[in-house]
Amino acid sequence: MDCDVAIVGYGPTGMALAALLGQQGRSVIVLERYQGLYNLPRAAAFDDETMRTFQKLGISEKVLPGTNIQRGYVWINGNDEVLLDIEYDNPGRCGWPSQYMMYQPHLEDTMDTLVRSTPGVEIRSGQTVTALADDGEGVTVTARDENGTEQTVRARYVVGCDGGNGFVRRHLDGKLEDLAFFENWLVCDFEMRRNVPGLPSFQQVCNPAQSISIVNIGPNHHRFSFRLEADADRDELVKPENVWPRVAAYLSPDDADLIRVANYTFLSCVTESWRKGRIMLAGDAAHQMPPFLAQGMVSGIRDARNLAWKLDMVLSGYDDGLLDTYQKEREPHVRYITDKAIELGRAQTMRDPEKARERDARMIAARKANHKPDKLVYPPLKGGLIDNDGALLPQGLVSTPARTALFDEIAGTGWLIVAADRPALSEISENDLESWKAMGGSEAVFALTQMFGGGDIWDTNGVYGRWFSETGAVAAIVRPDSYVYGLAKTPGELSTLLGGLLSALGPR
Repeated sequence: MDCDVAIVGYGPTGMALAALLGQQGRSVIVLERYQGLYNLPRAAAFDDETMRTFQKLGISEKVLPGTNIQRGYVWINGNDEVLLDIEYDNPGRCGWPSQYMMYQPHLEDTMDTLVRSTPGVEIRSGQTVTALADDGEGVTVTARDENGTEQTVRARYVVGCDGGNGFVRRHLDGKLEDLAFFENWLVCDFEMRRNVPGLPSFQQVCNPAQSISIVNIGPNHHRFSFRLEADADRDELVKPENVWPRVAAYLSPDDADLIRVANYTFLSCVTESWRKGRIMLAGDAAHQMPPFLAQGMVSGIRDARNLAWKLDMVLSGYDDGLLDTYQKEREPHVRYITDKAIELGRAQTMRDPEKARERDARMIAARKANHKPDKLVYPPLKGGLIDNDGALLPQGLVSTPARTALFDEIAGTGWLIVAADRPALSEISENDLESWKAMGGSEAVFALTQMFGGGDIWDTNGVYGRWFSETGAVAAIVRPDSYVYGLAKTPGELSTLLGGLLSALGPR
């Protein structure tokens, strides 16, 4: 074998997967058809869960210079009346601000530097994959360079991160389920020359005559997106002389340079099967969603985080069936977010003036009554390798005698038992504890309910005291992707929970 895992495609999903696998000591070859990075912004934002993944990779601080922390999101109607004013949590559940606006080229440069410095990871640019052959023992990947020269790579597993129109999904004959949202938008990106007072940082103009999305995309960059009708002349619309009149109420050529204009079709679809044998799909190759929740790139990085530790365990000798839990867990999560994005998009881009007036009246009345909008909470994982919870473990500040830091920095991000006190561990058998240690498991013990005897970690800002109180648990088993496998309300339940996990994973 040339490598443990071959990754096809080197966008954010492929980069994250390569870095995570390399961090785990796996050998990886990435095949990318282009010679260099894309170097233009596409995605506009990421959330606190994604920053938690960047934290795991050791690049959170390096990512920051290409971001702005977004405090809120405002909807207005065609008369400039505020319909909705959403405030983002800071910090969010994962210990970082809930919403970052970003300049994607900076993020990709940062991730690329990390990947290229990770031992065991090799990037082969200018390689277009033309064939995949899975013989049950491994996969032979054939790629062709720009001169037509072919080479092959032999890998134990292959992951297609090459987008919705990429080769890997087509090779697997991956049928797409259309979720019935299809719109054309004109996306215009600007590099700012100076500060423009009053320029909205994140605003949706819900005007039935012309829906507009205005977002900052990191420091010194701004994006305007305009919904288009089906009969719009795309060739004319992308000409710079036709873009500036559209943004004249906000920007002039003295304020900014137009750096990119693109006509995008927002799609919503899910691939029927994300795995066939030793070949899997991740990111846009597995699912596509409209951008109204800014969760497209984020969902791909979630795929990478879910898949990386499972591939690592299978490559370590655990049963290959563990990989079947990947789609079982991720697809319902992706569908929920896609449905919400479609719902949001339809509300924002309502074309019927009468229905838009009804929407406006309803939302303005709610604001006058001081009804704050419900914060969107993403669902826990279900099925797959989840027992009774599936939510993300919150991340707060904790302390040891040596230092104070975010929880993952102190406790690590492998298999973990998080306990409110030391007695919670008292009924785990010696055999199960040995098996737990053998799979890399460890414990993070607080002393939240003990008068005598200490713990390993202090709950510095109270996040875990509140969490244990809200869940009624004395302990939890947490997976390497920070999702909770299960909660236990007694020491006996923890023993049973651990036994169930070890049985589900099977012998190594």
